Amino acid sequence: MPWRPTRQRKAVLSALHDCAGFTSAQELHEALEADGIPIGLTTVYRALHALDRSGQVDVVREKSGERLYRPRPADGHRHYLVCRDCGLSTAVDADAVERWAEDVAGTMGFAEVEHTVELTGVCDRCRVTPAVRSSAEQHS
Repeated sequence: MPWRPTRQRKAVLSALHDCAGFTSAQELHEALEADGIPIGLTTVYRALHALDRSGQVDVVREKSGERLYRPRPADGHRHYLVCRDCGLSTAVDADAVERWAEDVAGTMGFAEVEHTVELTGVCDRCRVTPAVRSSAEQHS
């Protein structure tokens, strides 16, 4: 889908660049409203969908199934390992995944194949129980 830079889409993309990490449509809508940009939540969802279809954002799902968005780096899409507890996201080297997707597509006679790989887990900080974290912080 070609990218048509409407006023709302530009505002959503700009706000997305201002966010740290992956962001939900609702959080993005709240940030836009807080900045005095009048925009409906449905418009934010539509803009994010257009950004996704045009390859300008990376998308992951959190444990509830909600889609979270982040601007795609200029050098292409990335795969992320996302903490299910705190939402920390880390880009991972996924050359093997990219090669596998290309090989499967070629073997099956497909071209222009897109794929989604989601890796989730619990980061080191969240694996520490609150009691252990509190005790460790007291001894620091």
